[in-house]
Amino acid sequence: MPYRSVNPHNNQLIYQFDQHSNEYMQASVSQAAKAFSTWSKKGFNARRKLFSTLLELLEERKQDVVALMALEMGKPVKEGQAEMEKCMRLVDYYIKHGEKMLVDTVLNPTSGQAWVSYQPLGCIIGVMPWNFPFWQVFRFAIPTLMAGNTVILKHAPNVPQCALAIEALFNDAGFALGVYQNLFIDNEQVAALIGEEAIQGISLTGSEAAGAAVAAQAGRHIKQSLLELGGSDPFIVLEDAEIASCAQVAAQSRMINSGQSCIAAKRFFVVERIYEDFLEAFTHEMKKYAPGNPMETDTHCGPLAAQRFVEQLTQQVQGSLDQGAVMHYQYTMAKTFGAYFPPTVLTQVRQGMPAFDEELFGPVAAVVQVKDQEEAVQLANRSRFGLGASVWTSDINFGRQLALKIDSGAVFINRLVASAPELPFGGIKHSGFGRELAADGMRAFVNRKTIVIP
Repeated sequence: MPYRSVNPHNNQLIYQFDQHSNEYMQASVSQAAKAFSTWSKKGFNARRKLFSTLLELLEERKQDVVALMALEMGKPVKEGQAEMEKCMRLVDYYIKHGEKMLVDTVLNPTSGQAWVSYQPLGCIIGVMPWNFPFWQVFRFAIPTLMAGNTVILKHAPNVPQCALAIEALFNDAGFALGVYQNLFIDNEQVAALIGEEAIQGISLTGSEAAGAAVAAQAGRHIKQSLLELGGSDPFIVLEDAEIASCAQVAAQSRMINSGQSCIAAKRFFVVERIYEDFLEAFTHEMKKYAPGNPMETDTHCGPLAAQRFVEQLTQQVQGSLDQGAVMHYQYTMAKTFGAYFPPTVLTQVRQGMPAFDEELFGPVAAVVQVKDQEEAVQLANRSRFGLGASVWTSDINFGRQLALKIDSGAVFINRLVASAPELPFGGIKHSGFGRELAADGMRAFVNRKTIVIP
């Protein structure tokens, strides 16, 4: 598997890295196992000091990292800055709150005394995607390491420089050799890695296919796994919603990371009474997202991360049009040599079309007219995904009731769906299983050991 750093703004190769050999991988596993014997026994205060140093380095290197993300996967620099600030909030959150998440939980048995103790498992593999090349890694690695585990990371092959920059941060912060390691390996090597005795779990954020393969391998070796996969988040607009503000957030939600976010709103279900008004306001907001050079501070929509993603999205949109969807709006692109896709709004979208059934990972919105909230929920749930959802209404209590009927890991009412350090994050159905962040993230890879005495 080639680890190639390519600038999606112009599709120019920057650098190519050699894949690590099986021998190198085996040495890394041995180093991780050796490091675990020491790292797992460190007190939380000792770990906290290292993470405090890591936080300082993140601040020092923030601008360099932002530029690297823009160069390597096309993230607009404003969004790169937001991603780095979010990583820093995450580290700070676990520095302040992580220790109490591992305090024994006292139980109340019918006789005797009992409690649950939380102990690290060993070395955990992280297989992470390219779309948020720092946040996704930190979301997994920070609580996993703080809990006393060691980490081996297999990052996406199109962001190798980001992968190396993350490893350098941990090394330069003073983490011992083997506590955090990056490997440039392919899928077959990942499968072999899962089978290693020293490996005690795996966390993957990525595609359905990758998740299925990893879960099968983890099951074969009886290893713990956590999966965060794709999403086709519904954005439900009821007739009492405030249209102007709702449309503004709707466009923002669809266009996060140039549309390349698992929790971006992708299917917009709008009650017929306000459908035309919402569509007009939403299209007006979408027109504000003109594609541009991600290195420029006024760019809000960059290229897709690679040319192959443009080709895939083109096929999905054309397939939907061939089945009767309508191209309501599409930005007129100037001739470009980069991996750009024009912001697009589709209407007349229905089940059976790629725009309804599949995850469109790019700046394409599918707007669907529905009779009422019941039909909106029914259609929202007709998806194999279940990651996030949002409901827009002036009646908060009704919105809470409706949220309970939606098949998803999270529902946000009158708010943009987002992840945050203090909120459990994860999905159901084909969006995966398990939860990250908050206390769930700290306990994702620990042994919940029940201890009972007379």
